[in-house]
Parts: sequence; C-alpha cells; structure tokens
Amino acid sequence: MGIIPDSIDRYVKFIRFVVNHWNSDIFSHGANRVVAGEMESDGQGVDYEKPKELAEDLKSMGPTFVKLGQLLSTRPDLLPDHYLDALSELQDDVDSIPFEDVREIVEEEIGMRISKAFKSFDENPLGSASIGQVHKAELHDDRKVAVKIRRPGIKKSFLEDLDTLKEVANIAVKHIGAARKYALDEVLEEFRFMLINELDCNREAENLIALGANLKSFKNLFVPQPVNDFSSSRILTMDYVDGKKVTDLGPMKMLETDFTDVVNELVEAYLKQIVLDGFAHADPHPGNIHLTKNNQLALMDLGMVARFSGQIQESILKLMVAISQYDGGEVANALLEMSRYDESADIDAFNKKITRLVLDNQNRKVKDMQTGRLIIQMNRIAANSGIKIAVELNILGKILLNMDKIVSTLSPNYDLQETISTNVERMMMEKVKSELKPRNFFSRALEAKRLAENLPERLNTISQNLAENKFEIKVKAIDEQSLTSGFQKVANRITLGLIIASLIIGAALLMRVPTSFTILGYPGIPILLFLFAGIIGMALIVNIIRKDDDF
Repeated sequence: MGIIPDSIDRYVKFIRFVVNHWNSDIFSHGANRVVAGEMESDGQGVDYEKPKELAEDLKSMGPTFVKLGQLLSTRPDLLPDHYLDALSELQDDVDSIPFEDVREIVEEEIGMRISKAFKSFDENPLGSASIGQVHKAELHDDRKVAVKIRRPGIKKSFLEDLDTLKEVANIAVKHIGAARKYALDEVLEEFRFMLINELDCNREAENLIALGANLKSFKNLFVPQPVNDFSSSRILTMDYVDGKKVTDLGPMKMLETDFTDVVNELVEAYLKQIVLDGFAHADPHPGNIHLTKNNQLALMDLGMVARFSGQIQESILKLMVAISQYDGGEVANALLEMSRYDESADIDAFNKKITRLVLDNQNRKVKDMQTGRLIIQMNRIAANSGIKIAVELNILGKILLNMDKIVSTLSPNYDLQETISTNVERMMMEKVKSELKPRNFFSRALEAKRLAENLPERLNTISQNLAENKFEIKVKAIDEQSLTSGFQKVANRITLGLIIASLIIGAALLMRVPTSFTILGYPGIPILLFLFAGIIGMALIVNIIRKDDDF
C-alpha cells in the first residue's frame, strides 16, 4: 500500500476513527431510509451524541478532515439528518497566521511592499480558517478590498492526507458492499478535485470573473471581482463585501424590507447558472450569501464551482419540468438518463418508488414542498436500487437544498416550487432558441455535407457486395473459437482420465500374472504402469490448479 514511516501516523489516526464510529449510523443503513417521501424515520432510537463525537474527532484529525466533514454536511444522500446538522456547524479551530508571515507572503506574491500596494492593510484578520485567512484592506484609489492569504504548507499537508484517504477508499470499495454502493472512491475523488481547486486562488479569481459576467443582468445580485494585479495562486485580492450573512439579519430588518424581488432574482440566477450557463456557484449555503447595505445579495466564496455538460443540462431540464408536472414516470426516465447501472439494478422497484415519492409530494403544502430535499431523496432511492446517478444531480440537490434555507429565511411564504416551474419552462424555450443559432446550423450542415460526400461510395460498395454475394453481417455473440477450444480441453482431460483409469485397472490385473521381472518383490510391469499412471495424474492435477481460475 505504499506505507512509509512518515505517513504511519495518518493511517493510525484514520483506523482509530473508523473503529470509534464503526457501530454508528455512518456505517449502517440509517441514511438509506426513504419511506413515503420522508427523509428519515420519526427520530426514535436516534443517538444524537454520536454526531457530536464525529465532529469533534474530525476536528482533532486536522484541517483536511474538517473540510471533509464540511463536504459531507452537504451530502444528505450519504448521512442521516442528525449527522448533517452536527457537521454543518463544524468549524476550524486554528490559530491565525502571524501578521509578519502574512506580510512576507503578500509582498513575495505581488512583488512590492504592502505599504506601496495598499493605502491601508488591517493587521487583524476578518476570519481565519484551515485553508487561509482574510484581511480587510484599501487600495490607493480608495477601493475597499478583502485579501485572502493561503496558509503556508497547507497544500502539502492536504495532499498527503488525500493520498491516505484515496488508498483507504480503494480498499473499502473492494471489500465493503456499502462503500461500493455509495461509490466511496468517487466521493473522495470529487472531494480531492474540489479541494485542490479551492487551494488555487487564481482559479477562484477566474470563477469570480466568469460568474460576474454571467450574472451582470441581475441588479439585485453582486459578485465581488478580483484585483488581478494583486492576486496569485497563494493570495486573492477582491472587492470587500460590506454586509451580513442572510442568517444574521435581525427581525426588524425582516419586517421593514420585502425581499420578494431579491429572492426572485436569486432563484432565477441559480437556474440560469445550472440550465443555461453550465457553470454554477456550488456552495450557496447561508454563510456564503451576504446581504449588503443596499439590499443586494452578494455571492461569496467561489472556490467551489460546478460545471454541467450540455447533455446533463438537458436531463436536468427534463427532470425539473417532470417534477413541476408531478409526472413520476418522466422523473424516473430523466434520472435514468443521468445514471449508470447494470443488470443487477432493480429498475422496476426504482420506477415504482420514484413515482410514489413524486405523487406523495403532490399533496404537500407549498411551504412544505422542498425541491432540493426531493432530489436528495431520489438519489437515496437510486443508491438502494443499485443505480449510480451522475454526481451533478447531487450538486443540483445540494444547491436547491441551500436555496430552500435562504428563501425560507428571506421570505417564509415564498413559493419556490412555482418560481422554479415558471423559470424552467422559460429557460427551456431559451435553450431551444439558442440551438437554432446559425453557428449550430453550420455544424449540422458540415455533418450533412460529410454524409452526402460519403453516401454514394458507401451505397455503391453495399450494392456491389450484394450483387457478388459477399455481403456479410457480423454479430458479436458467443466466441465460437473460444467455446470450441474449451470443449476440446474438457474432452482431452476426460480422455486422459480414462487412460489413467485403464492403466491402473490393467496394472491391477497384471499383478496376478507370474513374472521373473520384479521390483521390490512385486511384478515389475504392473509397478511401472502404476508409476506412469501416477505421474500423468499428478501432471493433470497441477495443470488444472494452474490454469483453471475457478478451481
């Protein structure tokens, strides 16, 4: 497994963690209960202390496992709700980076003294986390900015822990059924990809620019933009957001302000990101959505983004329309389009459960209808049916689940499902129109041109082969040569077995015939026949053991 002395401590910590939580709901089927559309049972018999212990253990194992816990807090398809609640509050208890180190990193990255680059630079951080910390500053043109500094040595530490997790996940998938069912190795690969991207400040700057351009028409939304001259792979300088977390708004603010228009734009913006742009802010939890002083919603922290291919976008469109129409059959079909499964998957049971789930939600009140939660339930049903749904669907469920929380905070009586339904139908028409653009016709025209060029020659070849009785259709079925070879091997072994039996029987009969040729006092010829039969028999046994995999 490639264990070296310097990494043994990481394996020991991880094994100790698994042993401590082996009997908890993490490794049981507590997260798999889906009955009549409910996320879990009524909560009876649930141990609420175990999730707290899990969070504390992850915190003690270091920043990589804190980030893993934060990722798992957004995966309701993997963990029960009481674990999600505990992990969602998981925060890093890390010391802030000394300002002298901050100064050294910033000046090294931007190539000049802080006093020359910034009009002011607050030595006390706005916040400090496992990956880095943020300082408020001001440029010489009076632009207020936030400077994010990556913690020294954190990338090396994360990569070492990720390598350990990868090896453990590969072993688990080989030997543990639950790990295979929930594709633990793919979950860790997704975590690795997201974390490495989050460590790259240049990547986050690119994400801010792209999202800002995509959402420039939404006047009630604000995406802070980077200052490229003062950014690098280790630091990110961007617009400072003067506001509060959505969840920290006071009751007076909620009473004084009607947030309906703001919420409308937020929902429409996220649907546009997913369905039309194929590029979305993947972590819109309430802590990353701030309300500014002029009542704009600022989208914070773009270290984690999601990309949706054109095919996945079309499948999501079908899924959202089918959900809005409460068409269980079409919902199941849309989900299967985004899935991987083999003959062992229980498709009939999957279709039946999905239809039942959709119909059950048809009777729910508007305020209880949560599309994100519904999609997560569908993911759980798929896992229990042996179906692996595309990871993009889990991201969609996570985004909509967080949207539910934000919307319910800003506008408790808001009909999110109706807004989603209306916007998805409009966006479907926009997508159809975009497909009719000239550039798409050009690509189709080129394909038609290639077909027209090659068609006469191919038709001529087919007709000529038909006329000369040379037309062949190849069907991949049973490998006839391998089958014949297999039967030949069986026949050879049976024949050899009969020869061995004949030698033994003949030798036994010859033992009664008197002869002057003896070996150890026994007739010589029968003894030689016995030895010859034994040698052939042993050779046959060795051949079977070496070449028959299922022996």
